[in-house]
Order: sequence, then C-alpha cells, then structure tokens
Amino acid sequence: MKNKASGLSFLWLSAVAFILDLLSKYIVTQNFELYESVNILPIFNLTYARNTGAAFSFLADHSGWQKYFFIVLAIVISAVLVYFLKKNSANQKLQNSAYALIIGGALANMVDRAYNGFVVDFFDFYWQDWHYPVFNVADIAICIGASLLALDAFKNSEKKKE
Repeated sequence: MKNKASGLSFLWLSAVAFILDLLSKYIVTQNFELYESVNILPIFNLTYARNTGAAFSFLADHSGWQKYFFIVLAIVISAVLVYFLKKNSANQKLQNSAYALIIGGALANMVDRAYNGFVVDFFDFYWQDWHYPVFNVADIAICIGASLLALDAFKNSEKKKE
C-alpha cells in the first residue's frame, strides 16, 4: 500500500515566511531608531513602528492582556491549520500554500510579540497625507494566504457548478 503525501510537505513555505519575517525585523531594529523613516519611493517609506495590537493596531490601546490573547490565538490557529495540512492531499496546492503562509506569518508575529511584547512593523505606504497602516513580511504572508484561500474556494465552487 502506497503512503499518500499530505499537505504537511508545504510546511517549508511556513519556514520561509517565518525566517524572512524575523530576519527583516532584526535588520530593521538593528538599523533604525523607533519611528525613524527612510523614503524609498514617492509612495513608500521604511518606517520602524511597534504594534501592541493585531492587524491595523486592533486592541493596541488595551492594558496588555491582548499580548497573551494574540499569542494563544496564533498557536491555536497554527495547530488547526497544521491539522488541515495533515488531512489534505499534497495535490491541493493552493489550499496547502495558503495554510502554510498563514502558519508562517502567524508564528513569526507570535514570536515577535512573545519576545518583545509588540510586533515590529516597517512597510509604510502612503498617498499625500494618508498612510496605510504600517505592516511587515508576516502580515504579507497572512494576507497572501487568505487570498489564496479565497481563490481556492472560488475555483472549487466553479468546479462544483460544472
């Protein structure tokens, strides 16, 4: 009997997202002062910021309990997604890539939050006086993962119609 390859084979993608995120945060914290900003393009700065909340600083203004909440949330979500990867076939490339990217991003931000008490952000896109919330590589991995899940759901709904 042949052993069917599972989606766990995509965890290398989690490791890449995790390492790239923590490496980029290390480079920023070693080379920038807090809130220091370097203009790269007319719509983009590298700006060292700290986020004690979640996406777009959600819950950042609370007393500190959110740190532990987001650490537990990242562990639980990552464990559930690893379980889904184990259940998936390796052929489910979009879904497995999505899960792996979300795991890598969630765990990288979790490590940053556990170690520092905040998440380091540095990508700052803006237009005139309007600034998009500053973000990092882990946030990009999570957003790409979520987009891939939406694409996978759309593609699967199209297949069901046929």
